[in-house]
Amino acid sequence: MKILETQNLCKLYGRHETEVHALDDVSFSVERGEFVAIVGPSGSGKSTLMHILGGVDVPTSGHVIIDGTDISTLDETALAIFRRRQIGLVYQFYNLIPILTVEENLTLPLLLDGRKPDKRQIDAIVERLGLQHRLKHLPSQLSGGQQQRVSIGRALINNPALMLADEPTGNLDSENSREIISLLRDFNREYKQTVLVITHDERIALAADRVITLQDGRIVRDEVNLS
Repeated sequence: MKILETQNLCKLYGRHETEVHALDDVSFSVERGEFVAIVGPSGSGKSTLMHILGGVDVPTSGHVIIDGTDISTLDETALAIFRRRQIGLVYQFYNLIPILTVEENLTLPLLLDGRKPDKRQIDAIVERLGLQHRLKHLPSQLSGGQQQRVSIGRALINNPALMLADEPTGNLDSENSREIISLLRDFNREYKQTVLVITHDERIALAADRVITLQDGRIVRDEVNLS
C-alpha cells in the first residue's frame, strides 16, 4: 500500500535568466513500511524535496499525497495539524527546545495536539532509545548522539504515517552515526515505521531497502538495495 506518492513535483526559484529548477518533474511512491534513502550531490534538490514532503514548503506545481491526503489541498491550519500528526521530522541539528527536559521534548507533539501522553508507549520508546536515566536532563546536558535519539523519539511519538530524516548522522561521529542508523532501521522493522532519509552517508544508503538518486532536480536512479 502506498503511504507516499509524489506526482510531477516541480520547484522553481527566480525568474527568466535567473530561473533555477530545484526540482524538475519528480515522481515516485513509497510503500508502507519501506526504508528509503534519497541521495545525490549538493545542489541536487534533496533538501528542497524534504521540505516539500514535510509540508514546510510548497511546490511550484505537482502534488504530494501522504496516506491518502493531498497535502497541497490543505489550508495552513489543517496542514499544521496534519504535519504534527502524520509526519515525524528528524533534523541534522536535532531542533530540540533548549529549556525543555528530554521528557518534555519527547512529548511536545502530543501536548501541542491536546492529547495526554500514553505512559506505556513513552516508556517503550524511551527504553529502546536508552534514555531512561536522561528524562529530566536538558538538551545541553546530553551528547550529540543522545540529542538525536530524543529527536527520533519525538518524531515517533505520534505514530506518524511517515518519518522524514534530514541528514540525521551529519553532525555525529562514526560511533554515534552507527547507533542512529541502527535505531532507524530497528524502528522501521519492529514498528513497521515508514522511513525516508535524505543523506550523504553511504552507510544509511546501504541500510535502506531502496535508494533514490537525485541530480539537478531530477531522479536519475531508483534502485532496490539487494545488499
